[in-house]
Amino acid sequence: MNRADTLAALLEAARRAGADAADAVLVHAASLSVQRRLGTIEQLERAESVDLGLRVFIGQRMAIVSGTDADPKGFAALAERAVAMARVVPEDRFAAIPEAPPPADAAALDLDDGQEPSAEALLERAAAAEEAALAIGGVTNSEGAGAGWSRSSRALATSRGFFGEYARSMHSVSATALAGAGTGMQRDYDYTSAVHLADLEDAATIGRRAGEQAVARLNPTRPRSARLPVVYHPRVSASLLSHLANAINGAAIARGTSFLKDAMGTAVMPAGMNLWDDPTRPRGLRSRPFDGEGQAGARRAIVQDGVLTTWLLDQRSAAQLGLASTGHAARGTSGPPSPSPSNLWLEPGTLTPEALMADIAEGLFVTELIGMGVNGVTGDYSRGAAGFMIRGGQLAEAVGEITIAGKLPEMFRAITAANDLRFRRGTDAPTLRVDGMTLAGS
Repeated sequence: MNRADTLAALLEAARRAGADAADAVLVHAASLSVQRRLGTIEQLERAESVDLGLRVFIGQRMAIVSGTDADPKGFAALAERAVAMARVVPEDRFAAIPEAPPPADAAALDLDDGQEPSAEALLERAAAAEEAALAIGGVTNSEGAGAGWSRSSRALATSRGFFGEYARSMHSVSATALAGAGTGMQRDYDYTSAVHLADLEDAATIGRRAGEQAVARLNPTRPRSARLPVVYHPRVSASLLSHLANAINGAAIARGTSFLKDAMGTAVMPAGMNLWDDPTRPRGLRSRPFDGEGQAGARRAIVQDGVLTTWLLDQRSAAQLGLASTGHAARGTSGPPSPSPSNLWLEPGTLTPEALMADIAEGLFVTELIGMGVNGVTGDYSRGAAGFMIRGGQLAEAVGEITIAGKLPEMFRAITAANDLRFRRGTDAPTLRVDGMTLAGS
């Protein structure tokens, strides 16, 4: 039985059990991963899974059940449990299954390269990464290197006539290196992931970078407290976009628990700056032909010329706000849809990272963030950090055991972007400079 027939049978079971409306998700996944440390294979694992989720409505009462058996023989019992649950939960006047257009052509997104690597191929990638890290002078140990592959197929059907499905492949390589000895030991890492194997960064490059970064962090100092410019390396700069995405999440806006709840149509970033969300980017790590409710996504400017233009909305949060869904519903098999960005990225600027910090007499270049000291209601920001001091426009000594702090609304308005944007993580930003932050050190 194909996925369309399987989900049709489940929806029919829900109707027979008494559901007024229903939708269902079916996910098949397979993965292969290896982990290697100091030449020894520590893990070689293959996994396959099937996950099924059913959401039913009785009037405005909703319930969700999930399982791992896609055999239609068990659908009647699954549907009956869901309906029984729905009859006793409180009403939710905003939850509903929206009407959805036919799904976009998944093939145009090019999300599945059809290549399942062998365990031997993954071990070769992990070995290349670890050996390159260990070859760096000053690297004294390894926490290992890994390589992986996965493929998942997702199908969604609703009682309003929608059916769509798509598959996504994923390849990855990572390495973690240690430098120094004893209490002075330092650790760093690097990784790469891509939908298509052809787009995966070279494994030896990943290992070499992990090793070089670990050595560069040796003998860190703890600088004096100061108010100064902070420059975020691209591997941590994307975290600022995540904080903004959380602040414009429709669920938080509807609850009134976001520091940006009154910011629609106002300047939240400098003039000329654009923040994009695009679920239609070919080979994007978070691209999709439809969202968790069957809604079509589209490339849109979340922030345009510095001005906030939209919330991230699913059907429920849109109904609460009297708006339409923006196609940002994300959903697993065991919970309801909720708003989430797709491929989120900040448009790069014109300056190189070197030029971005050239006029900084004293500043901080952050390569690692620790902890999650961010208050989504007030915008207060405080994170543990490590990196390098900037002196006379140049990177200087390594620093650690510090905290950087500020107010997110002020930080967003003080951002300057470099020109080194690369799509590596799904949420991506170039090197970013934020003036006027507080560094808490010695």
